[in-house]
Amino acid sequence: MEWKRGRYDVTGLERVYTGNDARAAKVLNELRAKVTDVGSMRALGFCVSIPHAEYMARVFREAGIKALAVSGNSSPGERERAIAALRAREVNALFAVDLFNEGLDIPEVDTVLFLRPTDSATVFLQQLGRGLRRAPGKAVLTVLDFIGQHRKEFRFDTRYRALTGATRRGLQRQIEQGFPFLPAGSQVVLDRVAQQIVLDNVRTQLRFTRTQLANDVRSHGDLPLAAYLDAADRELVDVYRGGGSWTGLRRDAGLPVPPAGPDDGPLLRRMSAFTHVDDPERAEVYRRLVAADGPDYEELTERHQRLARMLLFTLWPKRGGFPSYRAGLEHLRRHPAVCAEIDELVALGLDRARHVPASLGEGLQHVPLAAHSRYRREEILAALGYATLRRVPGNHVSGVAWCEDTNTDALLINLRKSEKDFSPTTMYRDYAISPELFHWESQNATSLDSPTGRRYLQHRAQGSHVVLFVRDTKTDDLGAAPFVCLGPASYVEHRGERPIAITWRLHRPMPADTFSVASVAG
Repeated sequence: MEWKRGRYDVTGLERVYTGNDARAAKVLNELRAKVTDVGSMRALGFCVSIPHAEYMARVFREAGIKALAVSGNSSPGERERAIAALRAREVNALFAVDLFNEGLDIPEVDTVLFLRPTDSATVFLQQLGRGLRRAPGKAVLTVLDFIGQHRKEFRFDTRYRALTGATRRGLQRQIEQGFPFLPAGSQVVLDRVAQQIVLDNVRTQLRFTRTQLANDVRSHGDLPLAAYLDAADRELVDVYRGGGSWTGLRRDAGLPVPPAGPDDGPLLRRMSAFTHVDDPERAEVYRRLVAADGPDYEELTERHQRLARMLLFTLWPKRGGFPSYRAGLEHLRRHPAVCAEIDELVALGLDRARHVPASLGEGLQHVPLAAHSRYRREEILAALGYATLRRVPGNHVSGVAWCEDTNTDALLINLRKSEKDFSPTTMYRDYAISPELFHWESQNATSLDSPTGRRYLQHRAQGSHVVLFVRDTKTDDLGAAPFVCLGPASYVEHRGERPIAITWRLHRPMPADTFSVASVAG
């Protein structure tokens, strides 16, 4: 049989798992060690094949644990009876094959057994989700993962990143430190040997060389970026790590690319700065601006002129040498390969967007920033009118910016502060109290009587705006990390001064994934 699931030969895996008494014994031993009463549990086990599921069910029954195997070959009636039996604890384990990945509603499931490999983060989360529903009398979900060493190319990074939301390099740090940033009530436990196996596997992915990647691109043929990432099961960080670019990889692979421009090298090294674009308006306008027949700067509306400045300062954050923004756009369009790559990247980012953007609201309607979208520092400063050809955003390193053009205080917040990146005087306590409330500390020099302090506390009376932007850490796998725009906020209360500890109320609750990180920061 030649049928394959993902990258794994199912025939070969049947030989590995079916009839393997040592592996089955390990599952039983781990289960009894982690589950206090296996006779009252409700477990789902995800298996490689029908013979594997039937084998595991038989092994469990022989060990005194009531179990059944179900698959696509089971009739609808058989599946319904098996689910009803699990709910009623007439059986304690169901072993399934590609049947309960999604659509199953058994909130009572309190144990999940991963007994089959998958490199798909989506499938992994679907399977995990079968046990995440709350139910009366269900205090915790126990998840036992027995997969990984059957093939050396199995990727632990996709699995653990799906769980934690960490970057690949950030995941390495979390594994080394025992996953310290998980939400309250959650833990990932790895024994010393398992931890080393997972770390070695993650580090192998980090060491993938540029030559190996170019060879991989060549082997997949002339595909656009999105299609290659999907076909090769790669990530943007693989392409853009270390200042790389999709154009450069295609050139190294001998595939056709658009003509080079006069500044191709430096501009291609900036392409990773476009991997975060995730709102429709910005993606559409950026793509119009990089088109060969794109509009002149003077033809744009005020809002789109701000977007043009955001685009230009993303490419040249420290350059103010252009005589005009129109000249900057004209110079950019002399680089067809760069423009083509920006077009591909922003389309891909929009397709992968995870949050629904919303306007900043009254008083800031003309500013092309959206609450819950992601932005780099230079985009934020350009959109709010702080950055100009005379005052380039690359020179701004502070966590605050007063933008007179839009009458806005932009608070740029790093949630996790390390002694490596911050001095003792700048280790401000910034964290989410709830999805709507955020605790923030001003700079140490800010007093209650200072113009800045009065503006923070009296912003409504003075008619100014406060907009919060947060990011987990200063850098990620691609360099400077983008910020999530939390949107406008209003003063609630404060304590002390130098720094002033202020509680802000967000006009729109922050996204759940951002809150999970921001609340841990406190």
